[in-house]
Amino acid sequence: MSVLLFTVIVLAGAFLAGLVGSLTGLGGGVIIIPLLTLVLGVDIHYAIGASIVSVIATSSGSAAAYVKEGITNIRIGMFLEIATTVSAIFGAVVTIFINPSYIAVVFGLILLFSAAMMVKKKVDRSDDDTSGKLAVFFKLNGSYPTAEGVKYYAVHNIVGGFVMMFFAGIISGLLGIGSGALKVLAMDNIMRLPFKVSTTTSNFMMGVTAAASAVVYLHRGQIDPGIAMPVTLGVLCGATIGSKILVKTNTDKLKVIFAVVIVFLALQMIYNGLSGKL
Repeated sequence: MSVLLFTVIVLAGAFLAGLVGSLTGLGGGVIIIPLLTLVLGVDIHYAIGASIVSVIATSSGSAAAYVKEGITNIRIGMFLEIATTVSAIFGAVVTIFINPSYIAVVFGLILLFSAAMMVKKKVDRSDDDTSGKLAVFFKLNGSYPTAEGVKYYAVHNIVGGFVMMFFAGIISGLLGIGSGALKVLAMDNIMRLPFKVSTTTSNFMMGVTAAASAVVYLHRGQIDPGIAMPVTLGVLCGATIGSKILVKTNTDKLKVIFAVVIVFLALQMIYNGLSGKL
């Protein structure tokens, strides 16, 4: 395969990854890593390094639009980033001691979980709940604009969400993905934030989490500019367009389609990992 063809395929795949990552809050790595490893035969460690760059680009491309729209809860994002950044560095460090086949299997399992979270019916959180004491102390309660006007929400179980973020950070550093499914799980199910707030805040957090682990991969020489460059450009364009779509449209049907694709990719990753092909 020529360098030009390789770059075009990566660029197109990265654009799709950025679009999916922005719409679902999962980050671009759910598409980038299977594309590079299964289709293009790239070593999984270099694929993870490029994916981390894509996660940073996805966050940069979509977070600005969400913050401008007033959906993202910046205070919650910065508070939870304390947990994700520390654990992401730990996850990135331990990858060198883990067999690549095991990483592929774990990645596939996380993809299956991500797909399930994507199609799970979301509950509209009530704005008349009483928030937790820690939420009041840290001033984490907030509001976001809707078609019916500004909607207020209360934040719950700060400790549970913080602990889940440690696990999300480890997975992010280990697999080079945004671990958005775990972040959204923590904010949506545990902390009981509205789904749009949890999704957009997840996007906001991903860039910082990925940047922490990217330093480790860069130090090991596992971020190849020839791969990372088209990944970054493609994901940034896709994430920017995806952020505009999410604000204006209902993406439920689109998420079901993407969930089917992600399940297929997950099974492929698990099979290749168990058979030792990665």
